[in-house]
Amino acid sequence: MLVSRKERIIPYLFLFPAFVGLILFKLYPILHAMISSFQSVSFGAGNRVEWVGFENYAFIFQDPTFWKALRVTLIFTLLVNPFQIIVAFILALLVSQNLRGINFFRTAFFMPITVSLAIASTMWGLMLNPNQGLVNAMIGLVGISPQPFLTSPNQALLSIIFIASWRGVGYWMIFLLAGLQNIPTELYESAMIDGARAFSIFRAITLPLMKRTITFVIVADTTRNFLLFEPMYILTGGGPQGSTNILMFEAFRNVFIYGDRGVGNAIVMVLLALILIFVGIEFRFLRSEA
Repeated sequence: MLVSRKERIIPYLFLFPAFVGLILFKLYPILHAMISSFQSVSFGAGNRVEWVGFENYAFIFQDPTFWKALRVTLIFTLLVNPFQIIVAFILALLVSQNLRGINFFRTAFFMPITVSLAIASTMWGLMLNPNQGLVNAMIGLVGISPQPFLTSPNQALLSIIFIASWRGVGYWMIFLLAGLQNIPTELYESAMIDGARAFSIFRAITLPLMKRTITFVIVADTTRNFLLFEPMYILTGGGPQGSTNILMFEAFRNVFIYGDRGVGNAIVMVLLALILIFVGIEFRFLRSEA
């Protein structure tokens, strides 16, 4: 069947708005940040822009605050990503069961993602208040002394991880649940007839057939958590003692508080390179054999 030239063009017309949006809201900001990272802006009359080459990068690589923010970012990423994905997978396995009333639990686990991160941060900030917070009141009922949570250098980052996970786990659960439901039930039935145990079925059937879905979730979750910003901005301001000052917040602080756009964008470029490295490693180890 011959397809006219007009019919061949129609799909591209539908893709054109998305392509324009990709250029305007994704590629252009990255290119602009890259160029700005090699510049210095003198704020004042005329906002004079000066090309400084790699001076901004040399500055951040000699700045102890940058290296501490990098360390906090790596610790945060290596803790929050496995935690969120493991919990999301467990929830997906639970709600994939064909039980009466299971839709209620699916909805309940998914609901936190409908709350904006700014509102969720504010809400948990109130509940984690060391003096009048609901969480300390509840743990006090079982004899646990009040905890400092967001005001402690030892607990602040873990508190941020909890807040980000409370909101994000249900979102990733939906993707994993969709992957689980695409696995043919005949495979499970055949394995059970052959006498395979639950763990063997999970290892031999579920995990291999979920590989692509898990890869997508890991990569998307990694990118999302590298760019996390709201809880640090609303609750901790990067503190206490820099314990929650990740690279994204450090870049914001340099641009909007210190007024150093070049240094801030240099940090953004380092963060982008870090994301690409992590994503590349994840693709390398989780690449599908298919």
